[in-house]
Amino acid sequence: MSIYTHVAIGTNNIEQSRRFYDAVLGALGLKRLGDMPSSSFYGAEVPELMITAPIDGKPASAGNGITISFASASRAAVDAFHAAALSNGGSCAGKPGPRPVAPTAYGAYVRDPDGNKLATYCYAAQ
Repeated sequence: MSIYTHVAIGTNNIEQSRRFYDAVLGALGLKRLGDMPSSSFYGAEVPELMITAPIDGKPASAGNGITISFASASRAAVDAFHAAALSNGGSCAGKPGPRPVAPTAYGAYVRDPDGNKLATYCYAAQ
């Protein structure tokens, strides 16, 4: 069982975020599972990530020091995630490559169009 029900990420442009997350999470085999006017929900089978306009009506802003990292099945998926981010309005926050956290760790970091920091890691051996 997961330790959380979902993660929410604020956005100031829901349509731009939908295009970004459709591509980036699609590279990891995840999909958009549902929409509301100012939100969308992503996961494999149940919603685990929500992108949404902030409920308080204030502008969304990225949390300094916060990173949301997704599991990746392969190094190729890590590379595809990074490329999809750069092709869909995101920016590089760490090119794909080996990471010192574990002997087989391979990861990449990006920022979404609103500045939220995302990562993906594959721990499978090459």
